[in-house]
Amino acid sequence: MFAKILIANRGEIAVRVARACKEMGITPVAIYSDADRTALHVAHAYEAYRVGGPESRESYLNVASILSACRESGADAVHPGYGFLAENADFAQACADAGVAFIGPSASAIRAMGNKLAARAAMKKAGVPTVPGSDGPVTDARDAARVATSIGYPVLLKAAAGGGGKGMRVVRGEKEFDAALKLTSGEAGAAFGDASVYIEKFIERPKHVEIQVMADAHGNVVTYGERECSMQRRYQKVIEEAPSPVVTPEMRAALSDAARKAAIAVGYVGAGTVEFIVDSERRFFFLEMNTRLQVEHPVTEMVYGVDLVKQQIEVAGGAPLAVQQSDVVPRGHAIEMRVYAEDPAHGFLPSIGTIKRLVLPQGPGVRNENGVYEGYEIPIYYDPMLGKVVVYADTRVDAIQRARRALREYRCEPVRTNVDFLLWALNEGAFVDGNYDTKHIESHFEPSKLHQRDEEVELAAIAAAIAAFDYRSTVRYATLDESKDGAWRRAARADATKRWSR
Repeated sequence: MFAKILIANRGEIAVRVARACKEMGITPVAIYSDADRTALHVAHAYEAYRVGGPESRESYLNVASILSACRESGADAVHPGYGFLAENADFAQACADAGVAFIGPSASAIRAMGNKLAARAAMKKAGVPTVPGSDGPVTDARDAARVATSIGYPVLLKAAAGGGGKGMRVVRGEKEFDAALKLTSGEAGAAFGDASVYIEKFIERPKHVEIQVMADAHGNVVTYGERECSMQRRYQKVIEEAPSPVVTPEMRAALSDAARKAAIAVGYVGAGTVEFIVDSERRFFFLEMNTRLQVEHPVTEMVYGVDLVKQQIEVAGGAPLAVQQSDVVPRGHAIEMRVYAEDPAHGFLPSIGTIKRLVLPQGPGVRNENGVYEGYEIPIYYDPMLGKVVVYADTRVDAIQRARRALREYRCEPVRTNVDFLLWALNEGAFVDGNYDTKHIESHFEPSKLHQRDEEVELAAIAAAIAAFDYRSTVRYATLDESKDGAWRRAARADATKRWSR
């Protein structure tokens, strides 16, 4: 097993990995940018190394600087977390070349799944259902229109090297193709360095369901059921839950079988997630594979009673999986809510500043994956996610109730957060009955629907509480004259005394 692991990330995921390392007797090593010198993940590590300036490209994306920190610290492995370099095949290869274990899949597996066209071809060959579309990149509007006509409108233009909802555009008619293709290709080239674009059939109002995969170097592959990730805003997940409210045991088995085939097809080792879209008839199609740990991994951990980060580390160290597929049985229900420093009442604008008061929800079945603290100044350079609130209960109904209660306890002041927006989502009828899709927020949310706290009512309540406290501290309570008490009162006190004396 590794003696020292460098965590090539920041925020709540870096804290999460550091905790796992400590429990395994491994020294966690942090890296930080100039903006993160006092960040929480630095405090949770035993060692910390500066890797550059505040911009991501200067620090958390700076491969040379990170590998230098590995050499200086003597780390024998790197955990990339998610985001930044987690799915960068060149970084995985650079770690291998430097003699440092990369806690994740091989560079070849990352490349195989990183290009969506190559991934589609590999999945079709492996027998995994794929969305109807082009077998290769489309080169001009006429070529694109020909493919679209064969599969039927509407269609989706997608960047071959894309991800995170970038480089995607819906086309509903032939006249739109010329402008749409130029725009999508330009976005793809700028964002990913690859202007290749392909076409898929656009599935109206789909559900987004994914399967957690864990594989070792000995040929063992285990799937941990599905996560429902359809509550999205601009292709970014907001709330995730496990299990999915619409997946039957038979469908779960079929999804898991497809995910297992996908992992085997690329020789996958480590934690990964195979994502599917599900249409109105509950037919599912391969979307992509995320070759890393997912933000929403805690809901799987809570439902299946596993620690995916520890399994990642063990598998990367060469150990075989200690669990069999027959041991994987879902129990209860878990919901994760991503808390962001943003203002949903004003177009979800980022909210920065110093956190002066932070209250995290507590109680049975509540888990906080947190990356900030009171006194911390939120930087402008990175993703605005502060952390995640995860709840667990025996049933989905109870989990939703617990999620609402937990969010009402959350305070991060004076920084604005999306907590009221999350409460809106949890109270939506479509969410409660499980029939929501990836377009629900887009078609139903309006800032006017947010719960607005009445400042005057809050101030009145505070004033009343102060007045009550002052009154209780000064009032003189009357005492009873026992000589004038009635017989019934004296008898009652006598009985009470006897009862308690036993």
